[in-house]
Amino acid sequence: MICKCAMKRTIILCAVVLSFASPLVAAQSVITEASGSACMGDDKSRKETEQLALKDAKRQAAEYAATYIRSETRVKDAALESDLISAYANARVAVLQELEKGWHKDAASGDCFGIRLKVEVTPDQKAIAAASQKTSTDDPAAPLSVKVWSDRKAYKQGERIKIFLKANKPFYGRVVYRDAGGKLIQLLPNPFRRENYFNGGVVYELPGNGDRFDLEVTPPFGPEGVTVYAATAPLGEIETAVSGGVYEILGRSQDVGAGARGVKIGAKGSGVGGAPPATEFAEAVAEVTTAR
Repeated sequence: MICKCAMKRTIILCAVVLSFASPLVAAQSVITEASGSACMGDDKSRKETEQLALKDAKRQAAEYAATYIRSETRVKDAALESDLISAYANARVAVLQELEKGWHKDAASGDCFGIRLKVEVTPDQKAIAAASQKTSTDDPAAPLSVKVWSDRKAYKQGERIKIFLKANKPFYGRVVYRDAGGKLIQLLPNPFRRENYFNGGVVYELPGNGDRFDLEVTPPFGPEGVTVYAATAPLGEIETAVSGGVYEILGRSQDVGAGARGVKIGAKGSGVGGAPPATEFAEAVAEVTTAR
């Protein structure tokens, strides 16, 4: 895929496809902070105590994520709310960053270990899918959901592609393209279209107003893809370099997702009821194969 820029500069790009009804990969989660603690007593080693503190932090993160989603989504349907609660009751908690940890003496319990983490709480996707069937994916009262698609499902050499994205509520976003050779390009924001905040319920087009590139199918051909990262708070930074009308992403592909999850989730105590801050996070991935 060649990207024809207004200033006659080119980069290699390609096509992406994702339909409204059946996204290839779509994930929702909550990114927040959580603290945990545990004391040794007479029956636990230091390592066991540290593991218990970690487990405590993850448990509290999952419980808070469920509370946060209920407060932010304003869901009124009882069955739908039940599905959401079930989804977060079986959530997977991944540690994104260790913020603080250390041992201290407690007058009553002896040696204790405390830890504070930045984590991503990913609900059970089957339960989320069940919940999504009971409400419109465009409902701003539902958890953040982002979609990406194109006008057709297959492209041949010389054809031009239009990419579209949409979310059910306002979000900060990043659109990343991966070509058949593994090269990563940030389509949005780009040097001439720097906005990274988007309104919910609005379809955004790539290329669109302000962009200085076109997407035209050229070699190499094969499996290609695009990922849209979205959050209700600003995304974390990744390393890029200007390449015509877009940004080339420097570094490894796994760093892109990790960087996006470095969201700026606000000041401590700014969450529900003065709890840790949190943000909704969503990711959509689409792939297609281009041909001569």
